[in-house]
Amino acid sequence: MKVLDLFSGIGGFSVGLEGAGMETVAFCEKDPFCQKILQKHWPEVPIHSDIGELDGRQYRGSTRLVCGGFPCQPYSLANRDRLGSDDDRALWPEMFRVIKEVQPNWVVAENVLGVIDMELDTVLSQLGSEGYTTSTFVLPACSQDARHVRSRVFIVAHTYDEGVQRGEEPRVDGENWTESNDQYLERCGGSGVRLQDGGGEAAWIAEPRILRMAHGIPDRVHRIKALGNAVSPPLIRVIGEIVMKADEYFRS
Repeated sequence: MKVLDLFSGIGGFSVGLEGAGMETVAFCEKDPFCQKILQKHWPEVPIHSDIGELDGRQYRGSTRLVCGGFPCQPYSLANRDRLGSDDDRALWPEMFRVIKEVQPNWVVAENVLGVIDMELDTVLSQLGSEGYTTSTFVLPACSQDARHVRSRVFIVAHTYDEGVQRGEEPRVDGENWTESNDQYLERCGGSGVRLQDGGGEAAWIAEPRILRMAHGIPDRVHRIKALGNAVSPPLIRVIGEIVMKADEYFRS
């Protein structure tokens, strides 16, 4: 399954989806540092720098999934001025335009929890208007053994050809999704932050010891910023595996 990765950052979506057996055919990312990371790890994959200028029709018919974490600043609870769709950084309309142009079978979108009371209804309504059936999940990164909770909203949308006979919906073995939120939190340290013991008291880990995709490229500040904006690849991989299994069912 070929993927168009929007708002790509340092490629977290593509790492996860390619781990599930998909192939990224193009990125869309404007940040120069993130572009360097993408070029380092995917030298043969083209990068579009401006989603406003991206014509998705060139990927119609060949690309079956469009993914992206559209900018979260307009909805983030950490932002004092939550302007939602009035914010210049609110780029869901551009992502939706590209989706309409590409006409993929699958859409996977991600955002912060603050999107729920500001933009989620619009997103689901617009996807529905294009014939997509949508499912929405709140999933924490620690469900895949990350060192932090980092709960995010994921929207998975699918459309299938007319005439497809649907019987019993496909079942996916979901042992990774059987824990309750309290169990997630307990496994992640209770408060959502993995703490390090020191001097008898828990201490904040300023930078988690994780394998960085930015390895080998200097610029520490940009690297930390890029990591902060990234999605968790192991979580995306599980979503990708479920999509692949469901897609096989719908196409059979």
